[in-house]
Amino acid sequence: MSDGKKPFNQVLGKMIVTKEGKRLGFVKDITFETRSGELINIVLKDSTPYTRNLNLEKTHSKELLVPYSAIIAIGDFVVVSEEDLV
Repeated sequence: MSDGKKPFNQVLGKMIVTKEGKRLGFVKDITFETRSGELINIVLKDSTPYTRNLNLEKTHSKELLVPYSAIIAIGDFVVVSEEDLV
């Protein structure tokens, strides 16, 4: 897509990595503010042991959340800035 926007189904299931190349897990879901449509977090599935040590926010069902503001790029992978995770 030429405008840089990606439909949800193209992001779902992508691997999430830090810009340093550390794997965090896969995109399970995305949370957003219903009134404004602002994207809030990515819900992780299959999180790695490294990710569990990052002290990320969790859902009520103990799923790890990556703040959407930490995302640098979305392509073959979702690339995040590790500095923005804490």
